[in-house]
Amino acid sequence: MGVTGSSMVAPTVRAEAASPQGCPMHQEEPPARASPPPECPMHQSLNTAGGAMPPAPAGPAGPAHQDRAYDFVECPMKAAASGGQNDIDPSNMMPPPNQSPAPDQPFPLPLSRRESNIPRHGSDKKWVYPSEQMFWNAMLRKGWRWREESLDPQDMSNIIKIHNENNEQAWQEILKWEALHAQECPCGPSLKRFGGKAKEYSPRARIRSWMGYELPFDRHDWIVDRCGREVRYVIDYYDGEINKDTYQFSILDVRPAIDSLDAVWDRVKVAWWRWTS
Repeated sequence: MGVTGSSMVAPTVRAEAASPQGCPMHQEEPPARASPPPECPMHQSLNTAGGAMPPAPAGPAGPAHQDRAYDFVECPMKAAASGGQNDIDPSNMMPPPNQSPAPDQPFPLPLSRRESNIPRHGSDKKWVYPSEQMFWNAMLRKGWRWREESLDPQDMSNIIKIHNENNEQAWQEILKWEALHAQECPCGPSLKRFGGKAKEYSPRARIRSWMGYELPFDRHDWIVDRCGREVRYVIDYYDGEINKDTYQFSILDVRPAIDSLDAVWDRVKVAWWRWTS
């Protein structure tokens, strides 16, 4: 998607509902939340006959690591001091999944997680990025071995920042496409789920490779909720020059998947605008 992205300077702050009671933000009056537009589905609680509408069926559950994600978005005054020592789940007296150091890990990694700017479907919260420890464990599960590379804690910090910036950049590009449907969905889209397909090259990526261009190093499919309608986006990630100030690294090609007439029409319109601009 033309490459644009959000700033990476957001601090690791705990959301108000999950912040420790001693955090200074509890001493201030919380800002009033703006009401959603009257066209949003949440306002349509009555049908035309005046009876109550049945509750909407619950969507598929998101990744398990999101369920307690806000437990790790620390209060800025206490994040450095806690050291992750109070993260035991009182319901089972076990540490959260994916946050335990690997047996042969050469150095400790932070457990704190940063809130994204991406709305999470079925929740009033945002998606939360993995901690450096979670990212390390995920790479081990995929077959990576740290002994094959020379890494230090700062390298892991840079890797997680690049990862987060890639996602912020992808969401900003999706919002450009979704702007074509602003009247249809005044509430704005939310991210429902996503998946990696690194070796399943998209038709567009394959055609580009036949023309002599490089293949993407990764691919994701993101499922976006457009006010009750699922829309799939394909994201191809290409190598680019890293920006050391913003940690922007990848060149992203983001577009709606051609699996509906609306998606085809959107892509035709945008292609025409680009051709004639």
